[in-house]
Amino acid sequence: MIQDIEPRVFHNEFKNNKTSPEDLFLAYQGDTVLIREDKDKLWYPSFSDFSISHPNLMRDAQFLFTIDEINYYLVEEDGLDEVLGWTYVSTNQFLSEKKYWRSFAGAVGWQVNRWYSNHRFCSRCSKPLKRSEKDRLLYCESCGLTVYPTISPCVIVAVHDGDRLLLTKYANREYRKYALIAGFAEIGESLEQTVRREVMEEVGLKVKNIRYYKSQPWPFTDIILAGFFAELDGDDTIRLDEDELAIGVWLQRDEIPEADSNISLTGEMIEAFKQY
Repeated sequence: MIQDIEPRVFHNEFKNNKTSPEDLFLAYQGDTVLIREDKDKLWYPSFSDFSISHPNLMRDAQFLFTIDEINYYLVEEDGLDEVLGWTYVSTNQFLSEKKYWRSFAGAVGWQVNRWYSNHRFCSRCSKPLKRSEKDRLLYCESCGLTVYPTISPCVIVAVHDGDRLLLTKYANREYRKYALIAGFAEIGESLEQTVRREVMEEVGLKVKNIRYYKSQPWPFTDIILAGFFAELDGDDTIRLDEDELAIGVWLQRDEIPEADSNISLTGEMIEAFKQY
């Protein structure tokens, strides 16, 4: 999955280190990220690459995280793509990059960038929020409110019945491939209760023997995914929530199509059932 970047090691501990020329930085414009345009991979810039054109870039950079011994920073500066050799490309490239550590770094940086962009003012008193120099948080000097990065819990459910797996396709979304049942946990709800509710709401089925599989951070949409396998309990008639799903089908193991990649928890769980 995208976070599995071994043998490299991701360190998300917040540091207030002084930037150095060899440190890398991530810069975004909406749903695009700055990379070297003459490379066939996500090649992120270092501060030394911009030392002449943007000599003050290190001064205002925001620390993000470290991968191995390399520090990554967030930079919010206009005109970086005017420097020869650098361009902004779609963040969709995070899904096709073969080196997961590159895509994971870019996606997590994008998540933090969105958080900063979406929380400029205090939701309690409307005063500007400030960035802490000691932790990854925002705070309001006026009323004392503190704000941490947004992470929403979500379940992924592989509903199975013997050698059959329930696969779905979303309605009105760009993603057209097979997926599993998924949904956000509601207030006052355990993840197991979320599993039962989401399966009933989306396909009208009851499940039993709910078994936790694995979790995954999904920085593209600010969520933490919890994967579960659940056995069909009773009637197998699918009753689709057509606002959410376009297709819901039972497929035998040998009918399940090959996954394009194992970047996502959904893909890994489908493959795990297929190979079981």
